[in-house]
Amino acid sequence: MAELGGRAAQLRSSGLRHGWTTGACATAATKAAYTALLTGGFPDPVTITLPKGQQPAFALAVEELADGRAMAGVVKDAGDDPDVTHGALIRSTVRRGEPGSGVVFRAGPGVGTVTKAGLPLPVGEPAVNPVPRQMMRDAVAEVAAAHGGSGDVVVELSVDHGEEIARSTWNPRLGILGGLSILGTTGIVVPYSCSAWIDSIRRGVDVARAAGRTHVAGCTGSTSEKVAVAVHGLPEDALLDMGDFAGAVLKYLKRHPVPRLTIAGGFAKLSKLAAGHLDLHSARSQVDKGYLAGLAREGGAGPELVEAVAGANTALEAIQLCRAAGVPLGDLVAEAARATALGVLVGSPVAVDVICIDRAGTVVGRADPLGPATGPS
Repeated sequence: MAELGGRAAQLRSSGLRHGWTTGACATAATKAAYTALLTGGFPDPVTITLPKGQQPAFALAVEELADGRAMAGVVKDAGDDPDVTHGALIRSTVRRGEPGSGVVFRAGPGVGTVTKAGLPLPVGEPAVNPVPRQMMRDAVAEVAAAHGGSGDVVVELSVDHGEEIARSTWNPRLGILGGLSILGTTGIVVPYSCSAWIDSIRRGVDVARAAGRTHVAGCTGSTSEKVAVAVHGLPEDALLDMGDFAGAVLKYLKRHPVPRLTIAGGFAKLSKLAAGHLDLHSARSQVDKGYLAGLAREGGAGPELVEAVAGANTALEAIQLCRAAGVPLGDLVAEAARATALGVLVGSPVAVDVICIDRAGTVVGRADPLGPATGPS
């Protein structure tokens, strides 16, 4: 088996286990099923080759050979990554196809179908991304060469309970209906890399652009999303579930611009963006009370209030102290967050406004030089 390389060595030294993408699991299941279709026996474990040459082996969880078809299933192990598809059973059912047809993909139960433009697949296609498709084509060709097959097959992919699991993903908003996507670019899930979330942000921008949207909103959570909709009247496909990844939204929009971006989020998270942080996760950036105290001073706070803000237990306490004193700390944070965003977007035709909210969803700060939007766009 080929080594997983330097990144895997880092994961081993950190004590975190890598895992496998849905695309890798689907490839293993497809290879095992096609082998059984040609030979009558399932290889278990089954070894596949990933895009960078690694050769992991997968145990089969289910197998069935009958009526001119073969089905094999692999349980996804996402390692130590908090992946909603961890433990899902991914099945591949392989049948012989028409001569010259090559590998034809079908969406079985629990695998979604593309219904909106802007994704890397045409509307109407199963949600099996390009890299996993190529991995499965390569696996089919390998089996065909070894056992005298034609390589013309229909591969139907399914995920047990996939439609239910997909409700916890971006798929419904992206127009992928009926289940999960078969994903992965390397075959390997890197723990806490959050690559799937960032990829979903990018696909969200792509779908919004393809739908002709001229205004999108990057929101840190569901409460800020509701506020952005209430303020600007944005449709669902213009909403980007940014989470902590402000930098991912800004960097992708710099390369793929939309005329207007609203950034909406909790005051504490956006105070980190105001201070120049692009990753807003608590493990990678902290609220700087000293920075907030400096902003409060700029906003007219006296020495006692400045000291109180610097010593506040939380960002919420800091904003409450300033609001009680009539100091516009929320607006100052929103304006500084907007400046950070524009610094990333420099040279790209994207206008930015910012909405800061408290935990109850009350707007506590705004930076909007453009004024209110004119409804859905």
